Amino acid sequence: MPVRPPQSFVQSAASGFNVLEYELMAERAEALGRHGHRVEKALERLKTNPGCEPKQRDELLDAAADAVWAFFIQREICGLRNQRDVIRRYEIPKEVLARVGIVRQARP
Repeated sequence: MPVRPPQSFVQSAASGFNVLEYELMAERAEALGRHGHRVEKALERLKTNPGCEPKQRDELLDAAADAVWAFFIQREICGLRNQRDVIRRYEIPKEVLARVGIVRQARP
């Protein structure tokens, strides 16, 4: 037995604006997923190198903070303003959160 979508979905998909809005929402969701993976990788690199030298640790913390910052911005673009659940879910260390949003100068 074939199933067809409700007429309200069929009619709204016919509008060019709704199709564009759907595509934009899909792109936002995909970008959010990409940023989430970057955060996971950066945090994993940070966790797997606990005994590294201070300069390397600073670089790992900076990379993780940059990934988290980009992720927070992407979430806000998607309308998700509260970051507490993300901080808890990804177990983002306070060291990283303290560096989020800091613009660093180029190192010599």
